[in-house]
Amino acid sequence: MPEQYHQQIAHSLNLKPQQVAGTLALLAEGGTVPFIARYRKEATDSLDEVAITAIRDRHQQLQAIDQRRQAILDSLAKSGQESPELQQALAAAGTLSELEDIYLPYRPKRRTRAQIARQKGLAPLAAAMLGSGPPLAPETFLQAEEGLTSLDEVLAGARDIVAETIAEEAAGRAELRALFRDKGVVNSQGTESDAAGADKYRDYFDRQEPVARTPGHRLHAMFRGEREKFLRISLRPPEEAALRLLRRRHLRPGHWHDQLELAICDSYRRLLAPSLENELRQEVRERADSEAIRVFADNLRQLLLAPPLGQKRVLAIDPGYRTGGKVVCLDGQGSLLASTTIYPTGGEGGRREAAAVVNRLVAEQRIEAVAIGSGTAGRETESFVRGLGLPEAVLITLVNEDGASIYSASEAAREEFPELDLTLRGAISIGRRLQDPLAELVKIDPAAIGVGQYQHDVDQGRLREALTAVVTSCVNSVGVELNSASARLLTFVAGLGPALAAAIFSYRQQHGPFSSRRQLLKVPRLGPRAFQQCAGFLRIRNAANPLDGSGVHPERYALVPRMAADQGLAVATLLASAEARQAIEPGRYVDAEVGLPTLSDIVEELARPGRDPRPLFRRFRFAEGVHEIGDLHEGMRLPAIITNVTAFGAFADIGIKENGLIHISELADRRVKNPAEVVRLGQQLEVRVVGIDLPRKRIALSLRPEPGG
Repeated sequence: MPEQYHQQIAHSLNLKPQQVAGTLALLAEGGTVPFIARYRKEATDSLDEVAITAIRDRHQQLQAIDQRRQAILDSLAKSGQESPELQQALAAAGTLSELEDIYLPYRPKRRTRAQIARQKGLAPLAAAMLGSGPPLAPETFLQAEEGLTSLDEVLAGARDIVAETIAEEAAGRAELRALFRDKGVVNSQGTESDAAGADKYRDYFDRQEPVARTPGHRLHAMFRGEREKFLRISLRPPEEAALRLLRRRHLRPGHWHDQLELAICDSYRRLLAPSLENELRQEVRERADSEAIRVFADNLRQLLLAPPLGQKRVLAIDPGYRTGGKVVCLDGQGSLLASTTIYPTGGEGGRREAAAVVNRLVAEQRIEAVAIGSGTAGRETESFVRGLGLPEAVLITLVNEDGASIYSASEAAREEFPELDLTLRGAISIGRRLQDPLAELVKIDPAAIGVGQYQHDVDQGRLREALTAVVTSCVNSVGVELNSASARLLTFVAGLGPALAAAIFSYRQQHGPFSSRRQLLKVPRLGPRAFQQCAGFLRIRNAANPLDGSGVHPERYALVPRMAADQGLAVATLLASAEARQAIEPGRYVDAEVGLPTLSDIVEELARPGRDPRPLFRRFRFAEGVHEIGDLHEGMRLPAIITNVTAFGAFADIGIKENGLIHISELADRRVKNPAEVVRLGQQLEVRVVGIDLPRKRIALSLRPEPGG
């Protein structure tokens, strides 16, 4: 691991070199990001997951640059073009763009106009034009056997060489690249297509704006319009500014002035502009992707960390009109107790029968909460259930069912409930989502949950990687109940993965619940390294050793009896006594391996073993009498839940099929730069209706005070 990486990374991320060195050493040993952040604070000086991930990613970028540098050197050596000057230039290059600019004149390329001209012997004349060779007369290059029968052909060939030379000059390309970035303009023009779908791009049919200030969501919209052939997009600076830059570098007075001017214009329009525009497109697309992925990742984190109801007995309903509502009853661990179908939105007979069924199940199964899917017929089913006069203690709530149908048709659902109908699986997912959103949502492809912007337009590999990292972070921050977790949930525990998760799940099915964390070492193929990484994030409720239900890592268990013994107490007494825990002096237990950060975490865990970082569940009800867009009028105030946060605003569920948009300008009575500063996914708030577009079924909402209010 090159020592210079430490300094480079530390400088770019504003960290200490020893923090970077410690983190990279742990990563090289196979440490996972959650494990390093939680259990190796002394080695990193308490860096969090974000900083550790940034170090890992920057290290990979530097490695990629060095690998490309070596590949270029190998290619130059193989072709006999290597020189000390080239080696020095390549060694000084700090980015992939710089490396490629230096390599460009030497890299193998297809047969170009300049190569053809060189083969005809016109290189000396091109050198004369550029002032890097002796003066020459073009007439001396007339050669019938080479097809050079006129001065125009000779000059055109020499200009082709000059144009390619200008295009391949590294310093000029770098200067021009900066001009594209700083002064580039997105020019979007409509194609006059009248095909279906063109209307949604009307705002971009004649639009120009600086590339540097164009937000990512607008770039994605324009690129999508271009792919669908409704728009033509260019990303270039004013041409005269680019030509002025090239003239300053290459144009000189004298005999060849006019020929150089022609070559410069040709070099820019034919070679440089298309090449640098492609680079800029890639760069801004990556920027837009980064923005969209960040928005999606932030939303997903908030969704996964939504308040859980906990281990309550739940009756869940997947509503429907014609096919009825699928009903399931679940115990506190989410196991299926009973299932049936009711028809509460049909005739009076169907309602009476449905009422009797629900009342009976609530009583028989000792139901503590009723979860109703928020999709088709959800509000009507909610009104029906609320009208049954169930005990006040029974919670009745709508549950966002996005992705439930995807889970119900998945391989994981078929393995879990092979004998059940799709719709019953969906009802189970709705009920479990109320009990523990994180444990249920990890079974669904994050990209299918729909809490992002332009998620299908971004690089799908980068999106999957980012969302998987979010799921992993959330799972490990909450912790996992080892004896009730699904194989899918176990997959995201630090140090495991699909194979070991399946092995743990299979072992549990064969041998029954785990009685201790140490028993994990009996799972086939789960060795000491995997145990070290995963053990602290797995919980065993009511284990013989109470620390097995906490976030204290097994490698530090021996410290707790010492803490208890120093106060003349048993471990169980220490855990039960707040006064005894407050008397612990962490500094007494510092040694070469364990520092104050870890000891402080242990003391905190003893106070709240297996603490759940998620907020407490809050009841919520939509407004009565609002079931469709026609029930709305401007000025209404409604309870709402934020369902999606984007770069241009936030969407809110107000209890009807269509979500309303709170535009960024309506989020606060001040300028808002980032909607995430004001609202978060799942937030319960009151909104005001400020616009209704019935034909397009669009609803505009506001959080701003009423004018004059």
